[in-house]
Amino acid sequence: MSNNKKEFNKPALSLEEQIGLLISRGLKIQDKSRTYHYLRYIGYYRLSGYFRPFQYPEDPSHTFLPDTCFDDILQLYIFDRKLRLLVMDALERIEVAIRSAVSNIMSKGHGAHWYLNQSLFNERFDHEEFKESVKKETGYYNQKKQNVFCRHYYDTYSDPELPPSWMVMEVISFGNLSRVYSHLQDREDQKAISKEFGLHYSILTSWLHALTYLRNMCAHHERLWNRVFTIKPKKAKKFGEHFQDNTKFYAQASVINVFLQVIADGSSWQRRLKALLDEYPQIPSNKMGFPDKWEDHQFWGLS
Repeated sequence: MSNNKKEFNKPALSLEEQIGLLISRGLKIQDKSRTYHYLRYIGYYRLSGYFRPFQYPEDPSHTFLPDTCFDDILQLYIFDRKLRLLVMDALERIEVAIRSAVSNIMSKGHGAHWYLNQSLFNERFDHEEFKESVKKETGYYNQKKQNVFCRHYYDTYSDPELPPSWMVMEVISFGNLSRVYSHLQDREDQKAISKEFGLHYSILTSWLHALTYLRNMCAHHERLWNRVFTIKPKKAKKFGEHFQDNTKFYAQASVINVFLQVIADGSSWQRRLKALLDEYPQIPSNKMGFPDKWEDHQFWGLS
């Protein structure tokens, strides 16, 4: 532990004190009772992640730019919340499709309980840890956590001790699903699965990792707007121009669009994305990596 570390001694502020602090930093608050309401039910700390675009950069006193109102921050927060909900709607469909593809192809090629065969995974995969997680996620130890399918299996069968792939792939986490795919020993298995989505196996490996990270961020209500993503989707040559900066949300949205064009023909997701951006014209989409006139590119199918 560094000797330069110090004791945390910041006091907790009341809601009235939080409002006073914001005013002292130059934020315009037109309706204190309304601001009080949002600080109470959203929280100062969560909203503070949306303060920075409205503050002087590198200012230790966190002074707000002139004429910044509380509603400016609130609108950015609401936009980001709607964006997360839109992303989660798409990720649900993608996740279901990946689960189905992995289970169908691996079960057909290696049997209903293929995931119990350690030889199907490379040496970097902790197979014992994975099996333990399957036991927990299928309710092996706790009947209350069993869904109706797993309960039927455990009530009816004793061997193998765990349910078949098509049950297990429905209940394991998306992160576990991503790790299963990336650690398959036989490249031909990976290729067969990635072919379902028209992708190279290495691209699917990367994109599943990135989408797992994106999903976890949305599930924990983290900010998407203006974020620099540390886990980035690998650039695919045939979609290259849409991944010029794969650290921004635009690249994540492009990944979603590629999947939805395959698994949800006629999806309106990209139109809802554009509608959301149009609803908040005051929020610059280029901060999320969207290029000028992005919606005119045939990649998005909007024109």
